[in-house]
Amino acid sequence: MESTNSDPSGMPQLAASVKILVAGGLGVGKTTMVSTISEVPPLRTEELITEMSTGVDDLTGVEQKITTTVALDFGRLTIDRDLVLYLFGTPGQDRFWFLWEELARGALGAVVLADTRRLDDSFAAVDFFERRRLPFMVGVNCFEGAPHYTVQEVRDALDLDPVTPVMLCDVRDRGSCKTMLLTLVEHLIQRVLRAQATT
Repeated sequence: MESTNSDPSGMPQLAASVKILVAGGLGVGKTTMVSTISEVPPLRTEELITEMSTGVDDLTGVEQKITTTVALDFGRLTIDRDLVLYLFGTPGQDRFWFLWEELARGALGAVVLADTRRLDDSFAAVDFFERRRLPFMVGVNCFEGAPHYTVQEVRDALDLDPVTPVMLCDVRDRGSCKTMLLTLVEHLIQRVLRAQATT
């Protein structure tokens, strides 16, 4: 149920609801981010990785991973009384990419999580959103022992548009996750303002 507030006339108003995707490659931290930031118990569709994945899912760099999302993750974050974010985490394996199209319907933006140990895995998500002209930002999840790159080095490696936000993050930290989402919301607002300025 949406939260409500009143405008100056005293009429109740619904808080704006914004659908945001959390995307990226296998094992990059999508489920962790949604679980960390969600103010409600998150919905997860994780299953154990079994021998059936052998030769199908590339676990290079994330060999310790024992579960994987097979449909979606879902969480909610109230930014303030006027704005509620609904977060949909995408599955990371190539064989579940058909779900991305459905999950992207109605989304206003996305967070693309990147892992510097497997930065190439980020290209597919970046390309997906660029082709659909869906605004996104890149969050570089800083895993222990992973190569360290600056924001500009990541931007150059992924060949991102100069206006696309990039930031380093730790998806285990609620403050870090919230900063990313606020950065994305600001990016969406600025995009609308730029569009209005050209019309």
